[in-house]
Amino acid sequence: MTPLKILATLLALFGLTTSHAHVVLEEPAALAGGSYRAAFRIGHGCAGSPTTGIRVFIPAGVRGAKPMPKAGWALSTQRAPLAQPYDSHGKTVREDVVEISWTVQDPAQALPDDWYDEFVLRATLPQQAGALWFRVLQTCTSGQLDWSDIPAQGTSTRGMKTPAALLEVLPTGAAAAHAH
Repeated sequence: MTPLKILATLLALFGLTTSHAHVVLEEPAALAGGSYRAAFRIGHGCAGSPTTGIRVFIPAGVRGAKPMPKAGWALSTQRAPLAQPYDSHGKTVREDVVEISWTVQDPAQALPDDWYDEFVLRATLPQQAGALWFRVLQTCTSGQLDWSDIPAQGTSTRGMKTPAALLEVLPTGAAAAHAH
């Protein structure tokens, strides 16, 4: 089976289409150990209410997450000590970003329910291939959605109301599947 067919099979297995999940990654697969640009697509508000905040929880093993600023939105990061420090550019990293939040600065500029937008970060992926789930908390003028549901291994997100955003981390030998 070719790397492209493997990727297509994985995407079908996890039900990765915008019709099945409301917070999805623009690029649903990336190579292990590489730098990754994660663009989280927010497809709607909360039961008709505009989106006023997005908080992305960085999974364990993802390193050096850096958010992209967004005009009209305040940006904040939360750091935490690491269980296992790592080296980066000759320095030992003992704490890292574990949450990134975007909050609209002017409520009149909130993301309407019938519009979509993207919230972007860059990070280094773990060396180990496999499913990597990003919990996303979407806050709205009225209510919130906690995109945190993770299916049992080998099953699909199909039918889940609030699935987490999935990134399939591919082994480095799958480079042909990732080529553009």
